[in-house]
Amino acid sequence: MAGSSYEKLNIQWFPGHMTKARRMIEENIRLVDAVCEILDARIPRSSRNPDIDRLAAGKPRMVILNRCDLADPAVTKQWAEYFRARGLAVLETDARSGRGVNAFPAAVRALLADKLAEYERKGQSGRGLRVMVLGIPNVGKSTFINKVAGRRAAAAGDKPGVTRGRQWISIDASLDLLDTPGILWPKFDSQEVGEMLAVTNAIKSDVFDRETLAANFMLRLREMYPEALAERYGIDPTGEENGFELLEQAAKRRGFLVSKGEYDIERMAHTLLDEYHGGKLGRLSLERPE
Repeated sequence: MAGSSYEKLNIQWFPGHMTKARRMIEENIRLVDAVCEILDARIPRSSRNPDIDRLAAGKPRMVILNRCDLADPAVTKQWAEYFRARGLAVLETDARSGRGVNAFPAAVRALLADKLAEYERKGQSGRGLRVMVLGIPNVGKSTFINKVAGRRAAAAGDKPGVTRGRQWISIDASLDLLDTPGILWPKFDSQEVGEMLAVTNAIKSDVFDRETLAANFMLRLREMYPEALAERYGIDPTGEENGFELLEQAAKRRGFLVSKGEYDIERMAHTLLDEYHGGKLGRLSLERPE
């Protein structure tokens, strides 16, 4: 479409504790039987850390598609099939409400059935399992662990990087989880990955331009979920406006005036992102499997 190209958005984040966290995983991977990676069901590709495949090499793996309550259920099903086809166990959860979380201990034991059978043969049937839990910042990892444990076991917060250091959490007599700090890779391979992380709040909002992010998000919504733009903001999804013009249309609909005839795009950008975070645009998945 004419005039609908994405704006350049520079997002680079170099958090100092990431190298330390990566080293901690390398040092502790030998202590665990399996590795569980928690992903944002809306952006499973962008919320995966490419280092994890190397760090967890040789260990049985599970992927948890968290926040599935905010994601498109049909697309989440596609992602579950995608990961299972690559030999990973998959669990769909909404850690905030607890949906799907209770299935985790049984899913771990199914994943490690061979190891449990080996313990049985060796007369070590009471031996427990240990699982490392990984995830990028603000993906709901701590909330998930607290729900599984049935208590406030891990420090939870809505700011990236709240979880610090190594924490062992006992789920029951035969299952322990090793919680780890949220890790983002030091630089993003593409602008799209950075934008997906920014839109879903995995990156602090002070390291990018929210108006440009929101303008690009408007274009993405027009491509992927045009009905959401039409229903929520009264925008014609067949038009050829650029992202900033779409923001202006939405601001006009909301009555966000700066002065007569000038609309508050900055306020609309904040509103758009806040309403997306709150699920008010519907259940939207921003990435599809290859």
